[in-house]
Amino acid sequence: MQPEYNNQEIFLDTTGLLCPLPVLRTRKKLLELPSGALLRVRTTDPVARIDLPHFCQEAGHELMESMEAGDHMEFLIRRRP
Repeated sequence: MQPEYNNQEIFLDTTGLLCPLPVLRTRKKLLELPSGALLRVRTTDPVARIDLPHFCQEAGHELMESMEAGDHMEFLIRRRP
């Protein structure tokens, strides 16, 4: 049985990268994390506002938060169980 993750956020900076790299890097990082882990992704790719939520839905991850903050966007994702 895998231990419960402690809800500490892991940060992934994909600023400056364009589609499909933010999603590919997010996918790779999530595969490294235990079930239930929180990943905060920062991106400047305008297409990510569509791509990251779609990726989460397709892969079964929970998109807990998305926000625009000036020149970038941030997404908080909980890795699927």
